[in-house]
Amino acid sequence: MKPWPGIENADEVPSPALLLDEARIDANIASMLRIAGDPGRLRPHLKTHKLPQLVRRQVAVGITKAKVATIAEAEMAAVHGVRDVLLSLQPVGPNAARLVRLLALFPQVRFSAVVDDVAVVAQLAKRVAESGVERVLGVFVDLDIGQHRTGVAPGPGAVAVVEEIRRHAELQFRGLHAYDGHLGITDLTARTTACDAGYAAVEALRQQLEAGGISVGAIIAGGSPTFPIHARRSGVELSPGTTVFWDAGYGTKLPDLPFEPAAFLITRVVSRPAPDCLCLDLGHKAVSAEMAPPRAVFPSLPDAEAVSHSEEHLVIRTARAAEFQIGDVLYAIPWHVCPTVALHQEAWLVREGKAVERWTVEARARRITV
Repeated sequence: MKPWPGIENADEVPSPALLLDEARIDANIASMLRIAGDPGRLRPHLKTHKLPQLVRRQVAVGITKAKVATIAEAEMAAVHGVRDVLLSLQPVGPNAARLVRLLALFPQVRFSAVVDDVAVVAQLAKRVAESGVERVLGVFVDLDIGQHRTGVAPGPGAVAVVEEIRRHAELQFRGLHAYDGHLGITDLTARTTACDAGYAAVEALRQQLEAGGISVGAIIAGGSPTFPIHARRSGVELSPGTTVFWDAGYGTKLPDLPFEPAAFLITRVVSRPAPDCLCLDLGHKAVSAEMAPPRAVFPSLPDAEAVSHSEEHLVIRTARAAEFQIGDVLYAIPWHVCPTVALHQEAWLVREGKAVERWTVEARARRITV
């Protein structure tokens, strides 16, 4: 990873805070475009950044499609110029009605959802019919190709879901969704082999459906780890998310990918509990803690080791602890950037080494208006 010098005006930024390097974001988006070959192939996942400013930045370079995880993210995407929005979490309960409401509010936007259950298909069709909106809702069948989190295995179950979608005039079968986020394998050859094996089942299903006269409009495949692998396939939409910011986790596990960290955390020393320890104001509420340590890495302290982590505090052990005074600034790269962004109400944009403006992380909210 390239060194990051920090910001000149750190004394103006309270800690902990999220810093976003503009030049690195633009470079990462350019790398996404280069790998995809055509902005029309990209359907980036907005769950990573949740920011209107970055939606507009992606639209400005020709990216008109997006994938989202929440209704709030879907609304944000529609407001800021995305014209084809896919909800990648099967809508159930009141969220189904909220999604249908977006159909009425944004007639210029094509909305779709993933499904893996015939009963959910029928419920969605009923919601659209009862709403009175004179539009159809797009539907992608969510396939389980190895992660075993959501989706139906490619085969008879998936065919049954497709057939149920086609029974309802309120819905349009738009294609297949195949996410393989479990393939964060460091060795590129092994990652490619596993990715190709998972995709083979998707391709077999596509051929089966089309042999039966059912057109598969699109296949949305992969996440950030397998993005360049799927990019080599023709006719596949690509939906990386973390690539816009990158993080220490993927940077460590996936050194072959050409992205650089663009999201940093500013933190300060708030105490020195031991001669070889520093206590920082970088607790659970500032950096994602859902994974085992490290929750963040410190480029200037490569030997830093987490001792304890709580709501507002992170204690690290380092041989250089004696060099720091209370109040000194450190910068950290989050291990997992997506949930870290969601912890912050605002982010500071860094331009030419200075924090120049604050951006509200709008879609961290569960509801915007709908």
